Amino acid sequence: MSLRRSADRTTAPRAVGRRSLLKAAGASAAAASFGATLLPSRASAADEEALYDVVIIGAGYAGGTVARELSARGMNPVVLEARNRVGGRIWTDTFLGQQIDVGGGWVSPDQHLVMAEYQRYGMSYVAESGADVHVMPGESGFQSLAPEEAVGRLDPLVEQFMEGSQQYFERPHDPLYRSDLIAEVDQLSFADRIAQLDLSPLDRTWLSGYTSVYVGADNNRGAMTTLAQWWALGGFTSAGWHAQMSQKPTSGGMVSLLNAMLDDSSATVVYNSPATRVVESGGLVRVTAGRRIYSAPAVVVATPVNLWSSIDFRPGLPPVHAAAATNKLGIAHATKLWIQISTPSSTYGQGTVNSPIQMLLPERVLPDGTRLMIAFGGPSLDLTSKDAVQSAVRDYIPGATVLEYRAQDWGADPWARGGWGMRRPGDLLQQLPAIQQPHGRIVFAGGDIASGWNGAFVEGAIESGFTAAQQVAALVP
Repeated sequence: MSLRRSADRTTAPRAVGRRSLLKAAGASAAAASFGATLLPSRASAADEEALYDVVIIGAGYAGGTVARELSARGMNPVVLEARNRVGGRIWTDTFLGQQIDVGGGWVSPDQHLVMAEYQRYGMSYVAESGADVHVMPGESGFQSLAPEEAVGRLDPLVEQFMEGSQQYFERPHDPLYRSDLIAEVDQLSFADRIAQLDLSPLDRTWLSGYTSVYVGADNNRGAMTTLAQWWALGGFTSAGWHAQMSQKPTSGGMVSLLNAMLDDSSATVVYNSPATRVVESGGLVRVTAGRRIYSAPAVVVATPVNLWSSIDFRPGLPPVHAAAATNKLGIAHATKLWIQISTPSSTYGQGTVNSPIQMLLPERVLPDGTRLMIAFGGPSLDLTSKDAVQSAVRDYIPGATVLEYRAQDWGADPWARGGWGMRRPGDLLQQLPAIQQPHGRIVFAGGDIASGWNGAFVEGAIESGFTAAQQVAALVP
């Protein structure tokens, strides 16, 4: 039964109207930016306890989905967010007066939950523009190729890498459907799979460089089945694979949909409140965040898996969750850069495993004729050195001058401790479905543990959020 029944209203704090509370709080910058109810700071009150129907840890897409769905069921959720913004590893901000996505950036028309949410809120998306030239590794140094020539050589290599997935991921949204076949390939890393293929040295360099972007240059770290499942979700075609980074929101950036979902909920969002302890006892779960305790019949942990080890769970995590927290699902090295260069060159660049910039993407031409580029940096790139960044860009665009840049190292981010989720070899069969199950009154959510578009996609976070909401509803009827 919901704790919102009238007998509890004297003790259970209620979500104050979002707009009225913002006005009362002086429309603070953080609250105004993210459009969610902000609970005023009460640092002087030690160990205060507040009672809600459900406590949600993390205001990313998984937590936002849970908040909206449980609000629709008449529940009174509170969302505890460690940052001063919503989104988590999805981060829309500004750079040089331009809106940019520091984290995230693309959606796919094959991601049906996201598409349904865009339709629900009357939001739209637009196709990403392509590049005029592709710069790829050559026999010595880099070579410039026409897009059709580069894609015409790379796509068959990716297809070879994915060969067989149509059998073992026959139903990609149900990845364990052919677990008998998956057992034969789940132990393979990217490097293992590439070693199985009969490739020329240059083709091996191309494919290794391409896959390494997904794992921060360590092809031994990523499970081949993760990429194969994404391939399957795109319809087992190169066109579906490319579509996964083909669309972006027309306005508001990647966080705009999340803001709409939170605005559609009755949830109270408390910023700058990292959860440090989760204790289940006597039919309640008590979450400590700062000097306050938030209690509810259920809690949803909607943080990246890499953060689970930073929370003191009592009782402790089940073995599969503890192992995932130790081994980590978010890749350690995930660096995204936004770079302003002097030339409007529309160049796509792909490097080798060891390149300082592993992938370079053209973004938009600015009013002054310069261009913004997106880059994914390798471990060897010195993010503190403008000269180093410029040298890495010039591998692809000789003579280009880096005017300004902004870099985000997600591995160094204290509330992410890594980038997008990427299963390690063996994780799929070892973790699913156990990692998706509640532990007593503690429920887990997030793209890292989604069945379908897991790891690097908002779609997976929304999927997992829907599942977690159903699990909470079963615990708190």
